[in-house]
Formats: sequence, structure tokens, C-alpha cells
Amino acid sequence: MNRFDAIICDNDGCLTAEDTSPFDLAALSRIAEHNAIAARDRDRPVLTLCSGRPIPFVEAMCRLLANDVLPAIAENGVWIYDPRTNAMELDPRINTEHLEAVHEMERWIAADFEPKGVDIQPGKRASVSLWHADTEYLRTTVCDTIRDRAEREAWPFRVSMTWFYINCDLNFITKGTAIERLIERDGLDRTRLAGIGDTPSDVAIAERVAWFGCPANASPEIRERADYVASKPEAQGVLELLNVIDAMSVAGE
Repeated sequence: MNRFDAIICDNDGCLTAEDTSPFDLAALSRIAEHNAIAARDRDRPVLTLCSGRPIPFVEAMCRLLANDVLPAIAENGVWIYDPRTNAMELDPRINTEHLEAVHEMERWIAADFEPKGVDIQPGKRASVSLWHADTEYLRTTVCDTIRDRAEREAWPFRVSMTWFYINCDLNFITKGTAIERLIERDGLDRTRLAGIGDTPSDVAIAERVAWFGCPANASPEIRERADYVASKPEAQGVLELLNVIDAMSVAGE
């Protein structure tokens, strides 16, 4: 009997670097092999994504990781992508007023910050992510300015930093709300879910699974939540965590 049915894993800082570093294809290939065996033999949990990345990125990662059996989460909870049917499900609570607020924020940022080198990450539908070559400029200047403007305009956003990006997410959408949707739509049992993450936004994963692990590069806030912290970073750390999870199943824990 498997200890877990599924592993819900963040992408940036876990499976891949958040910067432009090349993929660790050797490690990702071994994770794909794990998923292929899991789907074929049902003797281990499938690893799926819970990511802030746009849905095309998440779809591509599902293909790369040989996950064609378990839905994945994109855009910090905005989307559930089902690789079995290629269906993309927007959170049903998001309405036209919310999307208009997203467009208003994008127009203001394009006018005020794009001339200063701030880029809006393309491909997102109901959130806004920003990048600049100087991360400290984002952290110390842009982030607070956007948070203040959102409050003045009553835009319904939660503004936060990742390692290198500013994320502006609808304040009622999180990775956690998407996990709740996934649990309900697919009949999952949270006592049989494991999770992997590396930054404070992944607390939403940790709170909804029975076991939670981190790669070695995880931030201090999220390491405190972990049942196990790997000795290696990013994809190599995820592989280490997969071995721990598989060993727990063999031991009957």
C-alpha cells in the first residue's frame, strides 16, 4: 500500500531555478521516470506541479515530467490544467471585474515602470508578475509602490516578492485554494498527499498535505514547516525527497 497518492510540487526553486539557468535535465529525466513508473504500476505517488508560472509553462513541464494522469496548478492557483484532457479550468470565482482590475494594473505598470526596465511576464490571465535586472530595485522600490497604488485604487491584489519577481495575485486566489479545488474535483484525500516547496508562498501547500519537504535552497520560513529538508538544492533535492517518500511507503509509515 502506498503511503501517498500524489506529490504536489512547486516549480521555481524546486524543479527548476527561478532565474535563466539551464534545466537539470538529468534530474528531471529521473523524475519523469518516477512518474512513468507510478502511472504504469501504481506503486508510488505521481508528482504534479503547483506553480506560479503561466499555464503554457506548466503544460510543458507536465509533458517533460511524464505526468499525463494528474492535474496541475498554474498561475498561483488561477488555473487547474488537466493533462488527461488538455482542459484548462479558471477559478470560477474570477469575474470580469477582477480581470479588468488586472488590465488596469498592467496599463499603469506599462506606462510608469516599463520605461524603467520593469518587464511584465507574458502569458498570465488573472495576475501580474514583474521582473527587473536589479532585484533589489524591485524589492525596495517597485513592490511598495505597487502595493500602495493597489490599496488606493481598491484593486483586489496581494503583492509579494519571490526570489526574483513581484507577484500581484487576486487576494482570494492562492495555491491553497487551487489545491482545495483539486482535492474536491479529483476526490483526493489530503491525508494521502505529500508536498514540496521552497518559499513562503508554498506554506499553502504545506498546510494541505500530510507530509512536506524542501530542497536545500528553501527559505528559512518554509524550512520550519518541513518534515524533511533535502541536502541538495532544486531538482536534485526533489529527487532526494522522492527517495524519502518512496522509502516511507516501503516501510509502511
